Amino acid sequence: MKDMPTKERILYSALDLFSEKGYDGVGVDLIAENAGLKGPSLYRHYKGKEDIFSSLIDMVESHYTKGFGLKNTEVGFPESMDDLIENAMGRIQFTMHDDVIRKTRRILAMEQFRSERMAELTTRYHLENLQELYAIICADMMKKGILKQDDPEYLALEFVSPVTLLIHIYDRQPEREAEVLEKIRKHFEHFVKTYGEEESAC
Repeated sequence: MKDMPTKERILYSALDLFSEKGYDGVGVDLIAENAGLKGPSLYRHYKGKEDIFSSLIDMVESHYTKGFGLKNTEVGFPESMDDLIENAMGRIQFTMHDDVIRKTRRILAMEQFRSERMAELTTRYHLENLQELYAIICADMMKKGILKQDDPEYLALEFVSPVTLLIHIYDRQPEREAEVLEKIRKHFEHFVKTYGEEESAC
């Protein structure tokens, strides 16, 4: 963190602290100290804690979009049901292990009832972004004759909802990672058996 530009260092300091103590449990002086700065010098870069938090969310959204591949980025569309499973498992590994995303989930879990913006972000991160992405993927796979014709938004919801639940289990009990990953893969395999066209299904 020492090699980062000061503004970025402040954001990563805030990310660490907010994920441990919650928004209300962290003051500007503590963020500055954790970033290796004196309190007053932080105000050269941000107006205050709310400004830091807002900038942090913007940074996380950009990081998530680049790393996960959302609807406004280039998505590698699966060419088979096996591709769908492996593609999804790769995204699961990212969202489970990426430090920024993992800490952000903790922050949102703590802060979602604090403000309307936090509630909206929690819904977007935990479900809507994933559903929109996989609705696009499902629609493409239907065109290719890989998936049965159905409502792509409904199929996407069915595909991602159990994953969200299982990742929450992992966040609370990381020692259950192997079990969670196995259940996610079995869920994907069941989805393939249910909705894959016979000639393409595993």
